[in-house]
Amino acid sequence: MDLAIKQHMYRIVDDYIHVEDLNRLLKSFITDKEQETSVWGKITITTHRMLGGSSLDIERIAAATELMILTLDIVDDLQDRDQADKPWIRCPEGYTLNAVLAMIMGFIGDLGKVGLPASAFAEISQIVTRAVNGQQKDMNDSVVTGDDYLLMVQEKSGSVFRLACYMGCAALTCSEATLGQLQELADCIGLLHQIQNDVRDVVRFDVKSDVLGRKRTLPVLYLLAIEDAAFDSIKDYYAGRITADVLLAQQEQLVQIIENSGCMEYARVVQSVCVQKAEEIYGSLHAAAPWKEQFKELTFGSFCEV
Repeated sequence: MDLAIKQHMYRIVDDYIHVEDLNRLLKSFITDKEQETSVWGKITITTHRMLGGSSLDIERIAAATELMILTLDIVDDLQDRDQADKPWIRCPEGYTLNAVLAMIMGFIGDLGKVGLPASAFAEISQIVTRAVNGQQKDMNDSVVTGDDYLLMVQEKSGSVFRLACYMGCAALTCSEATLGQLQELADCIGLLHQIQNDVRDVVRFDVKSDVLGRKRTLPVLYLLAIEDAAFDSIKDYYAGRITADVLLAQQEQLVQIIENSGCMEYARVVQSVCVQKAEEIYGSLHAAAPWKEQFKELTFGSFCEV
């Protein structure tokens, strides 16, 4: 996270939150996020530049992007409870909920001050609530097929990339075709990153384990579809017929079974199709160099090098 973006985020907090303990708490959330490789603000700025933008407010807008995506991350962690070391999990939950409300209002208020058109606020609302719809699908066990998974991830993860991109062009006059290309590209990028996480987490049996969390990711759906007695314990666990303790007693054996199942190879094949589609959309996108190349490097370039 760039220093200028962080300073704008702190300024938003100071503009809206005068209660000292909540102000400090919000800034600790931002500081914690700074320790990660957060590229959301950079994506907003790069999108703006590659589409010909030169707004003096773009860093301010990028800070709003970071603030909203941090808010979505905090809500996700409250739901999953798999990030015990985060300051928003360590503090009283009521404080975190106040912080979430403050960040949403700060996000809206600061964008209002830079004079974005009403149509931009409507589009931003659609993007954020699309992510919420995807998150709800991820939580309510409605994902039962591969197609369900792909749609859910595009809504949940793709929308985050859509937001970062749209924030870069919200103040610009872009054609519907260009906006559509960015939306499709963002969905592909979201899928690439989520599948990468799912491949990694399918063999984990700690607090972030997808299997222990009964999450229906692409590799897990593959496992659940295999007609083989070796996978019965995983199916029984997902059906609620055995407990996590019973599953953990077989951990070493299960890791070997999962690694040999072909589920990770299957997920990587789907991922490679997403890379091809992203490359195709990116190639047809009319955008200025060197910003266009920087956009690719920030978002999906690492997948093209594999």
